[in-house]
Amino acid sequence: MADPAARTVFDPAAEGVNAYKLLTALVVPRPIAWVSTLDADGRGNLAPHSFFTVASGRPPVILFSSLGRKDTVRNIEETGEFVVSFPSESLLDYINASSAPFEHGDDEAEQLGIRTEPSETVRAPRVAESPASIECRLERIVEVGSAYVVFGEVTAITVREDVLVNGHPAMEHLRPVSRLGRDEWGRPPEVFRLARPQKPEDVL
Repeated sequence: MADPAARTVFDPAAEGVNAYKLLTALVVPRPIAWVSTLDADGRGNLAPHSFFTVASGRPPVILFSSLGRKDTVRNIEETGEFVVSFPSESLLDYINASSAPFEHGDDEAEQLGIRTEPSETVRAPRVAESPASIECRLERIVEVGSAYVVFGEVTAITVREDVLVNGHPAMEHLRPVSRLGRDEWGRPPEVFRLARPQKPEDVL
């Protein structure tokens, strides 16, 4: 291996260092949870969150983090439900537009002309044009600094049949977009296969 190059060291606590911008440029690409909710009065909300991953496989639990107590978090606290619609490349302009700072109580899907449809197990709707959705009931919310980490137990996964290959969601049909640093986005990635080692002897 080549000798390592010089490094700049950033102290997150130092004045003038923006740790958030550095982290979002380095923790990439980040999958997007396009989260739909209803408030207690039945008003809809749709917003993208790019701090999103799987928390547990058994039981199936996903999580996303909201930087601040936004309408998404308030609605989930009130109703205990939410849906993550899959952020496909064809929906990129709508996903980005739904991140605008709409007024409290505004329904982004309605304002932007995004068609929704009923979900299978929760009252919050899913995005009709999205190729897949994950329906959740609230498992817990954990406050971390100024962020709210929302854990949801999965109650249903829906996938359009034209996205499935041999019963499994196929990347070439899902066409996911991702968030990078600053105003950068990632288009669907190049896909390759690499077998996971089964024992140390496979790689030594």
